[in-house]
Amino acid sequence: MRAVWLREFGGPEVLRVEETPEPPLGPGQVLIDVTYANITFVETQVRANAGPFEVELPMIMGNGVGGIVTTVGEGVDKALIGRQVVSSTGGSGGYAERVATDAAGLFDVPPGLDLDAAVALLADGRTAVMLVRTVGIAKGDRVLVEAAAGGVGTLLVQLARTAGATVVAAAGGDRKVEVARDLGAEHVVDYLRPDWAEQVREAVGGVDVVLDGVGGTVAHAAFDLLDRGGRMLSYGLASGAWAGISADAAAERGVALVTSAPTQEELRTFTIDVLAEAAAGRVRPLIGQRFPLERAGDAHAAIQGRATVGKTLLEVR
Repeated sequence: MRAVWLREFGGPEVLRVEETPEPPLGPGQVLIDVTYANITFVETQVRANAGPFEVELPMIMGNGVGGIVTTVGEGVDKALIGRQVVSSTGGSGGYAERVATDAAGLFDVPPGLDLDAAVALLADGRTAVMLVRTVGIAKGDRVLVEAAAGGVGTLLVQLARTAGATVVAAAGGDRKVEVARDLGAEHVVDYLRPDWAEQVREAVGGVDVVLDGVGGTVAHAAFDLLDRGGRMLSYGLASGAWAGISADAAAERGVALVTSAPTQEELRTFTIDVLAEAAAGRVRPLIGQRFPLERAGDAHAAIQGRATVGKTLLEVR
C-alpha cells in the first residue's frame, strides 16, 4: 500500500509517499480501506518538531480516517465488514491506503451524511462540541471566536449561534473574514489589523466568552475584551504560542480561565453528537481544500502558510 512517512523533522518536503507493507491486524482490531484522511494544524507542528509534542521517528503521519471496513481481527464481529466508518488511529498511521485500528473506536457514518463530511468532523467536530459545552455558552452571550475560518472555528461559529449567542468572529485576512460572515457571524473582524480589538469594542462593548484558538498576542487582546464574569477557554496555538494568561490576572479582572479534561467516554459522546447534528443538517463542516495522498506535503504547506479555510482533507482513493 501507499503511505506518507515522516523519517526526519523538517519542512513539508520531508513528507514522502512510499510503498509500505500492510499494517498487521491484531485482536480486537479492524482493517479500514481508507478513502479520506484528516489533516490537523497540530500535525504540521509535529512534522516540524515545533510544538510540545513528542513522537518517535520514523512514523506514518495521520490520526483520523474514513473508509470501509474490509477485514476484522480476532474477537471482532464480522458484521462490521463493509461498514462505512470514521475512526481515530491512535496518533499515527492515517496518511495511508489502509489502516488497522481498534474496533471499539469506530463510528458509523449516519445516514444522510457524506463520508468526507464525517471525516472533517471527527477531530474538529468533537472539539467544537466539547468547547461549547465546557464553557457553557447561553442565549444572549457575546462570544468571540478566534480563528473563525478554521476547521474548529467554522463549527464554533455555527454552534454558538445555535445556542443563541451573538457571535463575533475574528479571522486573519479578507478571504477568511468573508468565510466567517457567510457562516452567520453577526460581527466579523480581521485580527491582522492593529485595531481589531477596538472594532469589537465598538460593535458589542465587551464579550462574555472567548474561544481562543490562536494564543499569543491575539489571545491577550481578546482577554482584555472580557467583561467581568466572562469566561475564556484556550484550545489552540495557531500563533505558535499559548495564551499564557495567569490565574492572578484573570482573578484581578473577575473572569474565569476555563479548562477541559474530558474522559474518553465523553469524547466519544461529543463525536456521536456532532455527527448526528450534521446528519440532521444543523451543522456543516466546511471542507476548504482537498489534496491527493501524494501531495500531503503541499497540504501541510498550505495549512502552515495560513492559506487554508475550514478543513483540509487528503483524498486517498
